Amino acid sequence: MTLAQETIRRKRDGQALDAAQIRAFVDGVTRGEVSDAQIAAFAMATCWRGMSTTEAVALTMAMRDSGRVLDWRGEDLHGPVVDKHSTGGIGDTVSLMLGPLLAACGCHVPMISGRGLGHTGGTLDKLESIPGYRVDVPLDTFRRVVREAGVAIVGAGPDLAPADRRIYAVRDLTATVESVALITASILSKKLAAGLQALALDVKVGSGAFMRDMPSALALARSLVETGCGAGLPTEALITDMNEPLAPVAGNALEVRMALRYLRGDERPARLDRVVRAFGASLLRQAGLARDDDEAQARLAQALDSGQAAERWARMVSGLGGPKDLLDHADRHLPAAPVVRPVPVPPSQVGMAVSSIDTRALGLAVVELGGGRRQAADRIDPAVGLASLLPLGAALDGSRPLAIVHAATQAAADAAVQAVQSAYAVSTTPVPAPPLIAGHIVREQGETSA
Repeated sequence: MTLAQETIRRKRDGQALDAAQIRAFVDGVTRGEVSDAQIAAFAMATCWRGMSTTEAVALTMAMRDSGRVLDWRGEDLHGPVVDKHSTGGIGDTVSLMLGPLLAACGCHVPMISGRGLGHTGGTLDKLESIPGYRVDVPLDTFRRVVREAGVAIVGAGPDLAPADRRIYAVRDLTATVESVALITASILSKKLAAGLQALALDVKVGSGAFMRDMPSALALARSLVETGCGAGLPTEALITDMNEPLAPVAGNALEVRMALRYLRGDERPARLDRVVRAFGASLLRQAGLARDDDEAQARLAQALDSGQAAERWARMVSGLGGPKDLLDHADRHLPAAPVVRPVPVPPSQVGMAVSSIDTRALGLAVVELGGGRRQAADRIDPAVGLASLLPLGAALDGSRPLAIVHAATQAAADAAVQAVQSAYAVSTTPVPAPPLIAGHIVREQGETSA
């Protein structure tokens, strides 16, 4: 057996690790034989030296195999098993609509999601604003809801890629979260453990993303696609803009309300709608349920307009413990903040236009309201957040506020108003927004324009 310190030394010195060395190290992490100090040293060496695709595949597979790997072949599913993952953003409610939409198109979606990280919102936190909804369920419940509803959005149980949980905890404390190879293995190990047949990845870029510039986003997207495909999972990635919130809302219950309005057809904001349908088309093509984008888009439109996607959502929510009538009576069940305050446009800015948005600052404003965590043990207030956020290029004529704050107290609302005003920059002439979908990454083809 290769000693952990020898594996660390090889990576520190820039030498390639073989699959056996990587697996032995990960096995030691899982069994508790590798210390936190050694994990930290390995993570820093990897962050500094990087990994080849071969090494990243080996690390991903070893982390996948550190726990249970789901097998859906015995479930008599009548469609492909697929999923989507986002690297995190503000107002990114895509998963809440995409899962039931894909289920209505004939897919099965066992979506393993996470909680908020830093300034970004977490899918599990959003769903937990629904009374009774359980994100931690026994495996047999998870399987049943995927089988019956076609989609279940839950958290990773303790048996799913447990090595990743331990490695990530150390990375979070050692300034190695940004390593492309370690991000890749962390994301894909859990997706591979879910037993998928196709995966689409949303790599965010911009002021509200972890990857703030295009070269960094491209590097991560290419690593994810090459590693996913190298591990036997058909994988594509879209690079999407996060220089402004994806939806005009940010906050847990507010985003669930937006998802419900989208599924019912009451409101489908253009940016959000385009990204939902783009990922739906990617997965329908990969799964063999559509020959091309035109056929995929037609299937998605039919599933939305017929109400089938909304019906799948209702089945999922009730199957995981939530109210059966949430779709029709959201206000009866979802929490509402006691203080609702518009964010006025400063008088000096009337007549100008929004030229840029510090999207990360908006995410942090939601955290400060209580809608996110400063520490892992913090409790979240699901009712708070921001709504009616003005987009890039919006004319500031004084008729609309920059946003509407939903807060627990007047003092919290006052602070959020100031934070939102500071996050918006203006100019005398409109500034065009960057492309919403900036790249499409497929294996061996690199970037193609969207």
